[in-house]
Amino acid sequence: MRVILLLVFVSFIQAQVYTQKDVDVCNSVFGVAVSKNLQEKPINEIIIEIGKFFIGTDYEAKTIEPEKEEEAIVYLTGFDCYTFLETCLVFARCIKEGKTDFQHFTEELINIRYRNGVLEEYPSRLHYFSDWIYDTAKRGITRDVTKKIGGSRYQNHVNFMSTHTDSYKHLKDNPGFVEEMAKLEKEISSRQYYYIPRSEIAKLEDGIQNGDLIGLTTNVNGLDISHTGIAYKAENGRIHLMHAPSKGKKVQITEIPLADYVNNNKIQTGVIVARPL
Repeated sequence: MRVILLLVFVSFIQAQVYTQKDVDVCNSVFGVAVSKNLQEKPINEIIIEIGKFFIGTDYEAKTIEPEKEEEAIVYLTGFDCYTFLETCLVFARCIKEGKTDFQHFTEELINIRYRNGVLEEYPSRLHYFSDWIYDTAKRGITRDVTKKIGGSRYQNHVNFMSTHTDSYKHLKDNPGFVEEMAKLEKEISSRQYYYIPRSEIAKLEDGIQNGDLIGLTTNVNGLDISHTGIAYKAENGRIHLMHAPSKGKKVQITEIPLADYVNNNKIQTGVIVARPL
């Protein structure tokens, strides 16, 4: 049974939805962090340690989709590719700041998941990962290092959500949200982005660091990024991907390097790299 908790802030009320299992998992992660003194490590190394904690967790989609109005849903017993990355970053930031309790975790999750860190209605969530990178970089949470590594211009034209409303319950039921999403998509598409093409990843992967946040660009019309994960530097120095792959699988580290993983998928065209700060 999921619990709904209302948090009263200065100017608005936010609803948190979670179970006792989520609280227990959160406390377990923070317990491990304290026992290993992870706060003293760089944030990218903390992200890797948190990711390892969740290896073997089941893939589970649509865990943060609310029944009605947008809510801050905490779900730590199953992940899709984005919620896995998000969770690792949120835990790492809390640990680095010494705020190792469930309340601070949920507050930081809201800060990471929503535009400008503010939970409002459904469009306030950072649905497009390129928009997530832009927003978190603007607020000093991450830095888009793709261009610095050697990336090329990425023609990022997004409109998938506003043109596929049947795939999104809250857009299908709220025409006003569709208009708002279309405006956001236009803004996202007007920005300048860079990516590392699939043919260049192996050559440029020395510029990718352990714990970097990876968005895999796609050739699906109207989408920017089709998959996300965390860069993992193996013992041989190659960059692999720590991620929640797909339905029926579990959180894992790819057996093959990131470059090969991208090249083996026809819809993936390259990667965008965000560095946690």
